[in-house]
Amino acid sequence: MDDPQRGSPGHDTTGERDTSARTVAMGTDPRFVELKRRLKVFVFPMSIAFFAWYLLYVLMSAFARDTMAIVLFGSVNVALVFGLLQFATTFGIAFLYARYAARRLDPLAEELRAELSGAADDRATVEAGVAVGGSGGKAVNE
Repeated sequence: MDDPQRGSPGHDTTGERDTSARTVAMGTDPRFVELKRRLKVFVFPMSIAFFAWYLLYVLMSAFARDTMAIVLFGSVNVALVFGLLQFATTFGIAFLYARYAARRLDPLAEELRAELSGAADDRATVEAGVAVGGSGGKAVNE
């Protein structure tokens, strides 16, 4: 949807252009490239492993019916156990991904997000001894 103020003298697009330029530049940042690599290192092997596991279940259900029909106890057969293990595997992968992301992805993503939003610039300014938005009750450069 078009912004009716866009192009008018009172509409400031400098900030929008700056954010857009930083977003485009982020695509070639070595840290962003590393973040994408770390994501692929987990996602591709895990996706392939899960797909192979699922395909085994489907193929055995189609071509190894005698094996899948083996009763383990009561009314529980191999096919039912395989089906339930599909759910367990899904939850296991989600748990592993959450741990992996918290350790390997989130810290780097947060650093990049802060830099992209300009928070890193504000933090650097505060660390340099210049108060941004007040000193929070503490004297700056004592």
